[in-house]
Amino acid sequence: MGDAMALLVADVFELAGLLRRSGEAMAVSEGQTQARWQLLSVVSDEALTVPQAARRLGVTRQAVQRIANELVRDELVELDSNPDHRTSPLLSLTDDGRRVLSRINKLAARENNRLVQSIGADVMRSTHQGVRRLTAVLKG
Repeated sequence: MGDAMALLVADVFELAGLLRRSGEAMAVSEGQTQARWQLLSVVSDEALTVPQAARRLGVTRQAVQRIANELVRDELVELDSNPDHRTSPLLSLTDDGRRVLSRINKLAARENNRLVQSIGADVMRSTHQGVRRLTAVLKG
């Protein structure tokens, strides 16, 4: 059974790499990177501070700060005052940021639908359930 787990881990890493490359290609079509797309997405529902966004994305605060600075410079994200913390402003999307995110998300939705049709909805659902169960076990 350990071999099965090792094979699954190898396949998950390969899949993650393929999904990253696919996501990068979608983001590039709108002049973005996948990292920028992820930050736009994470602040799309609610304004977050850089540390909050970093925690949600599972990356360092410094990495998010660098990307946030770029997005502010490009007027896709704006900094809003934070009533809970004067020195940690909230990141929120500008109208241009919402438009860019919407276009990338539409590309992603088309690709996701293509993938589901290719392997079948039942396989996708079963795979999702298995990954969620394994994730829950690893979290303890």
